[in-house]
Parts: sequence; C-alpha cells; structure tokens
Amino acid sequence: MKLTDQIVIITGASSGIGKALAIEFAKRGANLVLAARQYVALCELTETLIQQYGIKAVAVQCDVSVEEDCDQLIKQAILTYGKIDILINNAGISMRALFNDVDLKVLKTVMDVNFWGTVYCTKYALPHILKTKGSVVGVSSIAGYKGLPGRSGYSASKFAMNGFLDVLRIENLKAGLHVMTACPGFTASNIRNTALAKDGSQQGESTLEEEKMMTAEEVAKIIADGVENRTRTLIMTGQGKLTVTLNKFFPAWLDKLVYKTFAKEKDALLK
Repeated sequence: MKLTDQIVIITGASSGIGKALAIEFAKRGANLVLAARQYVALCELTETLIQQYGIKAVAVQCDVSVEEDCDQLIKQAILTYGKIDILINNAGISMRALFNDVDLKVLKTVMDVNFWGTVYCTKYALPHILKTKGSVVGVSSIAGYKGLPGRSGYSASKFAMNGFLDVLRIENLKAGLHVMTACPGFTASNIRNTALAKDGSQQGESTLEEEKMMTAEEVAKIIADGVENRTRTLIMTGQGKLTVTLNKFFPAWLDKLVYKTFAKEKDALLK
C-alpha cells in the first residue's frame, strides 16, 4: 500500500519520533492530522510540511489522556478530510524510579497517556478506519515484552498496549483491518529527558548513552515501511529481537542480565 493521499493521524507529533513520523509520511505524500499538547510547535511543523512537500496537513491541540480531546481529534480529521486511513498512536511518556519509591500518581499519569491515550483515539477512529480497511499502529517498546527496572509504569503501559492491539487485531481479522505493533529499541529522542521522576517532576538529563541509539528518523522510516507492507509486528533492533527470544526460553537468566545492564546506567537505581 502506497501512502500517497492517505489520511494519517499522528499523536505526539510535535517532537521526537512523532515529528519524524510526520516528516516521513509527508515525504511519501500522505495528508496529515497532527496532534500534540504543544500547539505552537505543532503549527510550525504543519506549515513547514505543507510548504516543503505540498501535502495537506492540519494541527490539532490534543492531550490524549483526556477522552474528550481524542474524540474531538477524530471529529476534526473527518471534518477536514471525510475519512481516516491510518491512526498512529505515538504519544507517550516515560518514567524512571523504583516502584518502592515512586508516587503512584506517576504510574497513573504514564498509564493515562500511553495506554488510555491509545484506547481513546482508537475507539473513536476505528469505525472510520474499518470503512477504509486501513491501519491502526501502536508505537510500543521492548519494555512491552520485558519488564525494565525503574520503569514499572512504562513497562506496564506498553504491555497493556500490546495486549490491546492483539485483541483488536483478532476481533477484526475478517474486517480487513491492519493492526501493527511497532517496538523501537532505545531511541535518541526527548522521551527520557521528559521522563517522570519518583515525585512526578521531569527527570531532565538522560541517563543513557544517546549516541549509541537509533535515531527518531530511522524509527519513522521503519514504521512507514511497515504500514506500506501491512506488517504485523516490528521489533526494530537485534537487541530487541534477542530480548524477546531469550524471554521465551530463558526468562530467569534474562532477569539477571537485565539487572546487571541497568545497574551500570548513569546514576543507577539498582546497586
């Protein structure tokens, strides 16, 4: 499936992977509905894409953790274009704190954005996407296959997203719906800089080595290719594929390996 003139909704589109996705899909001729809380940055990106690639695009201020915002996002897409072909649930937030130390409001915030944001947007978009036999994409994580220490809320939200998308795929198996779970490895983006600390404040500086990670642009290209090919699951790195495989056959051994790996990060939470 080529993306030319397809109507694509991207949440969390003002920065990071979402911004890279907007650029990649615009390059391929898609018309866009870009959603994020950062409305000024979103409008600037929208204008740039319209001028640079000659596509149609609209910016919608949206907090995906608010159900009414998601409803209005889908209504705006239909009002503007009359149809929806692809929904990319990309908006996400991370956290970094041991569960024993974290304020539970942090886990709720992460779950509200990562899981419920996906559920809300998909719920309102699904009737329209079924009409076009289009795609629902969830930008998940290897943390949705293996629990990562210090990321209890993040891993839980991604496990929940993966399970939700699995059910959606099976329920619509005969309806022509394409459901894709996209799992980048560690990506050089601002998600860790905006990750929530144990008290709910932003973490600030990343604790991981960004220069060794995938770029947001690489992730966006892989996802766009996956949509075109109607791929089921994307595990984007060798490390990710190895993690998924080892977790199936040697889970206890992998627990120890994950512990050792995270004990070596800067300002490690594990000792």
